[in-house]
Amino acid sequence: MEVRPPSLCHAPDSAWQRIMFWLLAPAPYDAAPPLGRMPSVRTDFLATIADIDTSGADALRERIAASGSLRDLWHLRSELYRIIGLAHAQAEADRRLALLARHFPTRAPRPQLAPL
Repeated sequence: MEVRPPSLCHAPDSAWQRIMFWLLAPAPYDAAPPLGRMPSVRTDFLATIADIDTSGADALRERIAASGSLRDLWHLRSELYRIIGLAHAQAEADRRLALLARHFPTRAPRPQLAPL
């Protein structure tokens, strides 16, 4: 599965908002989760670097805490990967970021064209 960035639109919380979202949005299942889920997503991101005590990790913790959307967190993944990779190893960074992938939309990889 391919992980991709979340939509700029947030999934609605109320039934009325869901109906309007369904009517107006081109791809409702690609929407970012409701903002109410952000604290738990931030907690998961912070947990991935909880055992790393560097100034870079401290700066990243502040950026994670200040993030306002799932898309903001999506853009912090490369820095997260770098900090984990430096503190541990690339394999550990891969493992930890794979745990965060569940917060983002996925899709099947695009098929390659077959040679004639």
